[in-house]
Amino acid sequence: MKKPDGVILKILLVAACLLLALSSPVMAKEVKIADFAVTNNRDDLLVFFSVKGAFTREMVEAIQNGIPTTFSYFVRLEEDKILWFKKKIAAKSFTHTIKYNNMKDEYVIKRSWDADKAITTKSFEQAKSLMAEIKSFRLTDLDPLEKEHRYIIRAKAELDKVTLPFKLHYILFFTALWDFETSWHSFKFKY
Repeated sequence: MKKPDGVILKILLVAACLLLALSSPVMAKEVKIADFAVTNNRDDLLVFFSVKGAFTREMVEAIQNGIPTTFSYFVRLEEDKILWFKKKIAAKSFTHTIKYNNMKDEYVIKRSWDADKAITTKSFEQAKSLMAEIKSFRLTDLDPLEKEHRYIIRAKAELDKVTLPFKLHYILFFTALWDFETSWHSFKFKY
């Protein structure tokens, strides 16, 4: 009788790991945008929000193994009209990227809307906050906004696809387990 091939055993092992991962309560956790707020200074419209539930156990392990991880954010400002097409006033996208340096035991976070300035911290909790919180993001100047008009801001976040070093692409299959994409969050306000 012929023994099972090593490849078949590997496939069965991968399938078993996948089933265990999919049945994990962590996978059922919803990733969403929360704590949304809008304000203005003298010249600009500023947006604040955060992403809740983005850091799964698998993602944390990947980050701590040195895999760069990027969140992409999309924010749109439109006039809030009921009977007409909503007029787009501004649309912006930006990224937050984290990379762990295990030689120095520190996290480096770069935020594209903050001039890609590298922020370094040894605290993973602070690194997560820097990745998931948007504070004082300048969406647009105030010139296009009209007094007493209603507006709506929509925002969403997603994990960028991970690019792994050569020979580690077989892990790419597992990175899909910690992909996320929030639904569009809407926030209405009167200027």
